[in-house]
Amino acid sequence: MQLASRAYRNETREVKIGNVTIGGNTKNTLLIGGPCSVESEEQIQQSAALLKSLNLTTLRGGCYKPRTSPYSFQGLGLEGLKLLVKMREQHGLAVITEVRDATHVDEVIAHTDVIQIGAKAMYDQGILRACAKTRKPVLLKRGFGTTLQEFVQAAEFMLSGGNENVILCERGIRTFETKTRFTLDLCGVAYLQEYTNLPIILDPSHALGYRYGVERLSKACVAMGIDGLLIEAHPNPAVAKSDASQQLTHESFIALKSAIEPVANSVGYKII
Repeated sequence: MQLASRAYRNETREVKIGNVTIGGNTKNTLLIGGPCSVESEEQIQQSAALLKSLNLTTLRGGCYKPRTSPYSFQGLGLEGLKLLVKMREQHGLAVITEVRDATHVDEVIAHTDVIQIGAKAMYDQGILRACAKTRKPVLLKRGFGTTLQEFVQAAEFMLSGGNENVILCERGIRTFETKTRFTLDLCGVAYLQEYTNLPIILDPSHALGYRYGVERLSKACVAMGIDGLLIEAHPNPAVAKSDASQQLTHESFIALKSAIEPVANSVGYKII
């Protein structure tokens, strides 16, 4: 019997992230914000200050970037991790960043509050087994060509290795459609809510690939009673070194939070 199944454990698992908890009976939707990549101290400082001003708790920012092109910005690496730690110390925020490959998984585990396993690394058993040994929360993103069964089985590697703090993240799958970057699989989310006991976070930024519809997608996600949203926002998206087209401005991020709060309240959830 799979450890992620409701046949094994009927209630959704609770996962503590920094000073807040999602899953279980908490009725919390964690709004995680920040840039695609940590680019400079000034940029990530502005992002942290934005979240703090909105009474939000969790900052995202990539330090090791799994880019499709070898000529694209690859991230600041350990320097970026240290900047995230500095933001945690200064602003009291939990921080989340992505593992690109097994060579730096220990660095990410040591420095962050949540370890993100990206869509391109979902099948990397070196990463999965390393994350199984820690008790820190792991945000597992669904691969863009991955079935729901394969997605849950990747989570099983960590659950069976002893880490119960696994969170699933739907971020869009590749279909025949070309007008959007990916297709956000809300049907798959409904399945995961029904048949698994893991908290679920959605990432509409990567699914659409463009900022124009992120707020509307976010409202649809929140209406499903999800455990979290992962939203990309940048102080100046026009100069972002990665994923510029999908990152919200800080003003748009503020508007998004205002737009999803009444939707969350309508289904009995609170944005944290």
